[in-house]
Amino acid sequence: MRNLTQVEATERARLLEVTGYDISLDLSTAVQSTGRTFRSVTEVRFRCAEPGATTFIEAAADSVRSATLNGEPVDLSGWSAEKGLTLTGLAAENVLVVDADFGYSNSGQGLHRTVDPVDGETYLYSQFETADAQRVFACFDQPDLKSVYTWHATVADHWKVVSNMPVAREEAAGEGLKTLHFAVSERMSTYITALCAGPYHEVRHTHDGIDMGYFCRASMAPHMDADDLHLITTQGFDFFQEKFGVRYPLPKYDQLWVPDFNAGAMENFGCVTHAESHYIFRSQVTDFEYEQRANTILHELAHMWFGDLVTMRWWNDLWLNESFAEWASHWCNTHATRFTDAWTTFLSIRKNWGYRQDQLSSTHPVYCEMPDLEAVEVNFDGITYAKGASVLKQLVAYVGEEPFVAGLRAYFGKHAWGNATFDDLLSELETASGRELRKFAAQWLETAQVNTLRPEVTLGADGAYERVVVRQEAPAGHPTLRTHRIGVGLYDLTDGRLVRRELVEVDVTGELTELSALHGKPAADVLLLNDEDLTYAKLRLDERSMSTVVQHIAGFDSSLARALCWTAAWDMTRDAELSARDYVALVLAGLTTETDINLVTATLRQATTALTFYADPAWAPTGWADVARTARTALAAAEPGSGFQLAWARAYASSARSSEDLATLRGWLDGSGVPDGLTVDTELRWTVLQSLVANGAAGAAEVDAELAHDRTASGEREAAYGYALVPTEANKAAVWAQLTGAEALPNWRNRALLQGLTHPAQVELTAPYRERYFEVVDQVWAQRDSEPAQEFVQLAYPSYLVDEDTVAATDAWLARDGQPASLRRLVAEGRDGVVRALKARERDARSA
Repeated sequence: MRNLTQVEATERARLLEVTGYDISLDLSTAVQSTGRTFRSVTEVRFRCAEPGATTFIEAAADSVRSATLNGEPVDLSGWSAEKGLTLTGLAAENVLVVDADFGYSNSGQGLHRTVDPVDGETYLYSQFETADAQRVFACFDQPDLKSVYTWHATVADHWKVVSNMPVAREEAAGEGLKTLHFAVSERMSTYITALCAGPYHEVRHTHDGIDMGYFCRASMAPHMDADDLHLITTQGFDFFQEKFGVRYPLPKYDQLWVPDFNAGAMENFGCVTHAESHYIFRSQVTDFEYEQRANTILHELAHMWFGDLVTMRWWNDLWLNESFAEWASHWCNTHATRFTDAWTTFLSIRKNWGYRQDQLSSTHPVYCEMPDLEAVEVNFDGITYAKGASVLKQLVAYVGEEPFVAGLRAYFGKHAWGNATFDDLLSELETASGRELRKFAAQWLETAQVNTLRPEVTLGADGAYERVVVRQEAPAGHPTLRTHRIGVGLYDLTDGRLVRRELVEVDVTGELTELSALHGKPAADVLLLNDEDLTYAKLRLDERSMSTVVQHIAGFDSSLARALCWTAAWDMTRDAELSARDYVALVLAGLTTETDINLVTATLRQATTALTFYADPAWAPTGWADVARTARTALAAAEPGSGFQLAWARAYASSARSSEDLATLRGWLDGSGVPDGLTVDTELRWTVLQSLVANGAAGAAEVDAELAHDRTASGEREAAYGYALVPTEANKAAVWAQLTGAEALPNWRNRALLQGLTHPAQVELTAPYRERYFEVVDQVWAQRDSEPAQEFVQLAYPSYLVDEDTVAATDAWLARDGQPASLRRLVAEGRDGVVRALKARERDARSA
């Protein structure tokens, strides 16, 4: 595929106006085991501002049968999937017809094909972001060359086909086949066009005059809770249409939960695709999973306005596209659904992702120039999503929600069906709020890294505040000190409860900001900076507050206040200011009474990460035993059948290391010793079995037996992970051979094998793959599609080998010339993790 540059895209957009696509796909080969390609005939109509000029069109096909421009043959000698077709001698009005064969994909990019092992049925779905529409039809594949699209698809006669618009008519197309003709679409970018086909199970509803469809594979139909999906969707529609002041612009809104999806979901206009593996629940889950699903549904729905109706001009504004949807989904969840504490979830899950990403060597401003598509591919990161959303959240607090919404409405009204930039949005927000916002934007969007806010407290003899100063810090390499709008909460301990006495809103600027409003006030038991989580910054607690929090964190009524304290402790651990063993002790002491399932889930994951990477290896076995013991006690004490019981059961399974704990887990699989109310259903059985395999207490035979009872796509994925975990040298060698072989694996198998190749309990076993990783990483990057290539680089990196040898091996590789910048970035990020872990382990060892 062509690595389109911003310069090329700008010139092509200046030259061309694309007035329409007509795309005919013959997908009758999809059900044939030998059917590797499908035929695609594209007619593109476009205008040229400079007749006689030359341009190009992307066509990442297997082969091109023919191409004509204005009735004349196009020279195909220079065509390749990487370069596309060169078009010379353009007229003012042009008609290009490209007849080509394109390949079905198994990487989750382009037109992905998968066969369901339950019933042997074939399913297709498209995934075109960033620039993979060219894998299905010839197109000018950039966001600002919007057009209208008319799709035609020939498929098996028992299939359904879903696209951006409704089906206009259907006709027979030979024995066992039919052709569906879709209505002409509204104007949209190539990357949000879509076509999905197969014998999908379908549920339809109507809401506010909008036709709504919910689809999944037939074998997953018993597990698709369409009523809950529809409830969240309609709550989102009512909220966004009222707030944005613009009615959803298409006649229908379909959502498909599809197999083997690489991301969480994709905002194809009126034809949203979601990851079945994340959001169709075959077994009991907690409210954590339900809220994550609601957030994703609302994120994609927000894109219908912000991203689809009004689209970024170039990928420089990818951050705004994703950050807005990220912010809007939590905003909507808080006000329109049952997940009223969604901002707590944002902090504990998403914002922590942003903080981590922002402290890597690859950190970048929220807004940054994207020179080409390869740079874009690796920028779907925690800065683009979570930090950007944090900046928008602070911007809302800065200008006020009403002016912010008024500015949005003006923005949608002015730029509907077109392309716009952040500058366009900022202009409307300035007009609506009457505030100058360019300095705010420059400070927050054009600089990188994260500040730390520390309170420095002096008490008088009377126990009142004599002086309170907020010290703002910035890392040496990114010395920007920003303006932070924060709340300062004063909490008093009363009968075990931490009651907020007062909330003071202040602006923190420069290195030192004195909080004069607190002078003379009786000292609180907890002084909490950034209460209400308005700004994006790492927090620290003063000594008095920290000692109170360690004993009484459950005393906060507000889950957001508790989340701020949990996050501060986590940041201190990652920054080697708090030892891993003290962090784990804090978690195990305070988390058993935590009442927010999202905080329980997120914090348990962090405790596991602390033991894996940040704890002194000499102490880590003690830590794992402590977690397992606490988890076992907590799940026994939890309400039978509750999400908290399940969360602690998962934690117990992942932390079990001793023969006694592993024997308990084996009993669960056999139905013995199961805690009252805990259902060891399909997914939990796999979790338990995989833990047993990783620790050498079960093997391939048990995985075989479990797969025999779960011969589904999900079961095959879990089994692949289980097989990869088998802790023998021969098995790891076989897994490595599959991952690095000449033939690319299906994306789901590639991911499962990568996840199972290494494990915290198998560090020594996989040590030989450090050297082998650096021998093959360039080759894998060059040969694989971008998604599986990125996964290999990140998941196969020897991150569990926390020692100077890993740093040296990485440095030696980075010292070589010729690697693509995107690949170098990802490898360097792996190094960052090891360097951070070394410092944290040293800190932990000192506290022994």
